[in-house]
Amino acid sequence: MIRIFKYGEVPPAEIFARFEPPVDVSGVVAEIITDVRQNGDAALRGYARKFDKAELTALEVSPEEIEAALKQVDPALLEILRKAAVNIRAFHSRQVRSSFIINDAPGIVIGQKVIPLDRVGLYVPGGTAAYPSTVLMDSIPAKIAGVRELVITTPPRPDGTVNPVILAAAHTAGVDRVFKCGGAQAVAALAYGTESVPRVDKIVGPGNAFVAEAKRQVFGQVAIDMIAGPSEILVVADGRTNPAWCAADLLSQAEHDRLASAVLVTDSAELARAVQAEIERQLPLLEREDIARASIENNGRIIVADTLAQAIDIANEIAPEHLELCVDNPFDWLDRIRHAGSVFLGRFCPEALGDYFAGPNHTLPTSGTARFSSPLSVDDFVKKSQYTYYTREALQAVAPDIAAFARAEGLTGHAASALSRMEEDQ
Repeated sequence: MIRIFKYGEVPPAEIFARFEPPVDVSGVVAEIITDVRQNGDAALRGYARKFDKAELTALEVSPEEIEAALKQVDPALLEILRKAAVNIRAFHSRQVRSSFIINDAPGIVIGQKVIPLDRVGLYVPGGTAAYPSTVLMDSIPAKIAGVRELVITTPPRPDGTVNPVILAAAHTAGVDRVFKCGGAQAVAALAYGTESVPRVDKIVGPGNAFVAEAKRQVFGQVAIDMIAGPSEILVVADGRTNPAWCAADLLSQAEHDRLASAVLVTDSAELARAVQAEIERQLPLLEREDIARASIENNGRIIVADTLAQAIDIANEIAPEHLELCVDNPFDWLDRIRHAGSVFLGRFCPEALGDYFAGPNHTLPTSGTARFSSPLSVDDFVKKSQYTYYTREALQAVAPDIAAFARAEGLTGHAASALSRMEEDQ
């Protein structure tokens, strides 16, 4: 049963159960990465045989396989994927940045170019953790950014095929290529390239402890989105909120992972008790009851605050991945929220709406990193270059200042470089 505490009985920093990986997998992951770097496709086929029980003749999914997958998926689900994609595109299209140029002074031009990444790799889990929603959320911003080639790696099934819903989502999002490989070996393939899998500039997407560790180890060789921890939800609710709704929202995250954290903060002791009872009533209704119950009993908490203002302070201290404001006039509180990955406003905005359909991204900072990082966006798939142009006259006007600045730092070579162009006959 979820536990109820009064505010102050649990330090704010300990309200969410945030764990380090239970097992150190760094050594195993390092060996896999080395193997893939040295043996390429042969290593990937070996790991597919070992971990996925699949014998692969080709690593890349063919166009024929994609067409076959589309025929296997329920047409109603295909339509839902398309609707969700429309919403995701509409939201992320507003994030596109423009290059700029400044030419305010004679003889001086400065500016910034926004350049899409050449190639991005998206890791997509397989098996019971196959999430077509993540394919849409991670692929569509990349395509909007203008990434030249977007590739997916995902584990094959024992018969050598890929989950058809994953392929349907990839097709809907405009993914260019899909490869049958999972785990740390897929991350290594994306980072270093093999005979079949192209080397990418950035790797995004969720995964288990092995995938997360592999991303950590290849960072620097390639960029990564983040090292994500277990899922988190913080629901701030007043006493007028339906307890059944609060319980359902908490359980929607608890069913992700035994390490997930689901927390309610309320100013109503009565609501706290009602939600506690509702969770017990709803748990047996879940297909993943065992996972959700472990999360709720180990990591779930209900905190009774003195006021809603105090509840907001708790939210800012925790910096949750998902924050629901199930209160009257939620926009009155929005400006007070400083640290949260994604905020869901009002009583008719469950976090599941953001997971699948509304449009804002569901790849979010976890483990308190919302204090300094942001949801996945178009910005994650571009880089910036800056440029400078000065005429002779413009440089000569400032060269003495540059030289003086350089000498103050003890860098006389810099000073000489600036002053060398002072001569009129050069």
